Amino acid sequence: MNAAFGLYLHIPFCRQRCHFCAFYLELHRDAAAENFLRALHTELRLYAADKMTAGRSVRSVYFGGGTPTVLTAAQLTSLISAVRESFAMDRDCEITVEAHPSTVGIADLSALRRAGVTRLSFGAESMHDDELVRIGRPGATADTVEAVASARTAGFTNISVDLMYGLPGQTLESWQRALSTCCDLSPTHLSCYALTVEDGTRFAHDVRQEPRQAPDEELQVEMDQAARQMLTEAGYARYEISNYAMPGFECRHNLLYWTEGHYLGLGPSAQSFVDGVRFGNIANLSAYESALGEGRLPVHDRSLLTAEEQLRDAVIFGLRLERGIPTSHLNHHAANYGYEKAVTLLRTSNLLEEKDARTRLSAQGRLHADSVAEKLF
Repeated sequence: MNAAFGLYLHIPFCRQRCHFCAFYLELHRDAAAENFLRALHTELRLYAADKMTAGRSVRSVYFGGGTPTVLTAAQLTSLISAVRESFAMDRDCEITVEAHPSTVGIADLSALRRAGVTRLSFGAESMHDDELVRIGRPGATADTVEAVASARTAGFTNISVDLMYGLPGQTLESWQRALSTCCDLSPTHLSCYALTVEDGTRFAHDVRQEPRQAPDEELQVEMDQAARQMLTEAGYARYEISNYAMPGFECRHNLLYWTEGHYLGLGPSAQSFVDGVRFGNIANLSAYESALGEGRLPVHDRSLLTAEEQLRDAVIFGLRLERGIPTSHLNHHAANYGYEKAVTLLRTSNLLEEKDARTRLSAQGRLHADSVAEKLF
């Protein structure tokens, strides 16, 4: 029996691009959404008939983006039905939909719940309206409060909220108030992301014009520590760099990425890893639709990983987990690639820490996770 896999569906539409966002997306238009959905349904059918998925069940489904909930509830539920028709689903399959709080009401959420969605992830980003304005994020704090309440009314018991820290004008005190406000909402999961300056974003342009707007790394460390303390006291456990959960509510789908699990990504720019093969879809909506219109999968990059490369990825992704990785795995990876000096430097720079034969990122290392990964790639 082949291993179960996770299914990721990238919905590439938003109402507008936030200043910090570097993901592939398009502005939502009804006609463009309809064309995309036709292509996505075709991609589902092609993979359902592909030998890669034969004999496998789906253990998690994740609708990400973009903003999946700029689609109508009917469009999303139709996709869920298509997934069920295409693949065998585990009885306890986790089905997550990312949602901007201002894009859903009780009727939408009730429809998603009836369709079998088990988990919602609300992208609040901040619980202060002035901070939302500074990062170009539409909506208001009240939208998040209302959305979480509506989700509970609709029957959801697994609710996640995303927050960001290191935002322009944000202080340690405003961050703590945001965390406190979120804790009052009692979500089962919280994601706390450190703001980073991504090339090509409005935020990167603003930082070039006014360097003082760049995230203060020392302050971000304090914010990270504050989040850990406050959320731990509230009953959450940190299980990954940016993620906290109540016991039993860790995101099953995302854990696949960090634990060498198999996952299949659909939609423009979506990435996949199945049976030692890493591949990705083209990050262009028109080219994506053209390929599927011709009956071809829109894969533009595919590589079969060697045993050494698979260990490399297991080390890099596994370091994101709070429990880290066996130190022996890190040492073997360093020997494979001649990275012994790099690993020594990461340790002496206090970016990595070791305990009980396991290595993980330090508090400082979590802020520089991408840089650590680059040195180990």
